[in-house]
Amino acid sequence: NGIRLYNLPDGQWVPSITSVTSFYNRQIFVKWRERVGLEEANRITKRATARGTDFHQVCQDYLENKELDWNDYQPLTKFMFFHAKPYLDKINNIHAIERTLYSEYLGLAGRVDCIAEYEGELAVIDFKTSEKIKPEAWIENYFVQEMFYAAAYYELTDIPPVKLITIMVTPGGEVKIFDKRNKDEYIKLLVRYIKEFVHHNTRSDGE
Repeated sequence: NGIRLYNLPDGQWVPSITSVTSFYNRQIFVKWRERVGLEEANRITKRATARGTDFHQVCQDYLENKELDWNDYQPLTKFMFFHAKPYLDKINNIHAIERTLYSEYLGLAGRVDCIAEYEGELAVIDFKTSEKIKPEAWIENYFVQEMFYAAAYYELTDIPPVKLITIMVTPGGEVKIFDKRNKDEYIKLLVRYIKEFVHHNTRSDGE
């Protein structure tokens, strides 16, 4: 039913955190698709997905100290990367990059962009591209997803990330850093997201 599943070491299959956050925000996307039309919505989504994937790749390659061959990336990626580079250079002591994390306790899994020190403090770091810098009120799901990665990493390693960092870059070269430390708030939201997802997906057909 469009839910991505991960197979954990203990044998259980669990949904991805993105399946949970997407479900929680599904009505927002339904209304947006209705407003712009299906064809335009698909075009925008395809372009945004390609842009985001390419930007994630160059960030990963850079942080892994790989030689960057700009023939391997879209021209726009190079432009966005050089605007984001001063912020990427604040990342140090990388613990995980593009690594699958899971929580048996929460029954979820997902692939984290990066866990590393950001300005000297251990953080879950997420790389986001956006047509424009989004208002903070619109991206609660980003912080909830990052909170899951923080919780899963702590469960797996006993090492607690201190903060949640979102690095958002636009095609126009704007960069915005969202720095979240109120983890208690986001763990409560994460539980709410999970409960709603589970309730919807375990209802009988008669409900």
